[in-house]
Amino acid sequence: MTIRLATALTGRARTRLSKAQARAAIARPANDNLFDSAGDAMMHAALRQFAQHGIGAAEHARRQAERAFFKGDRETYQWWLGICRTLDRRLAGSLTNSN
Repeated sequence: MTIRLATALTGRARTRLSKAQARAAIARPANDNLFDSAGDAMMHAALRQFAQHGIGAAEHARRQAERAFFKGDRETYQWWLGICRTLDRRLAGSLTNSN
């Protein structure tokens, strides 16, 4: 197997940021948590759910969502689906595909 080394660009090939571009890049937040207040509420609810039910928290949220769905309570269904999705996207996906 050959090993290839990519060297740093030098001379004209290297791009430089202007001072304004550098300031703009530094001013942006480094994290990618772009949650709004609803997303924060969902994250806190999912963490509470996990603290209360442990490793089975997503499955419990799934059961709650199914229960709400069959009662016709759309708002509660969406809430529990969001919690399930936050904890386990695959499980939430199977819930939305089956209903």
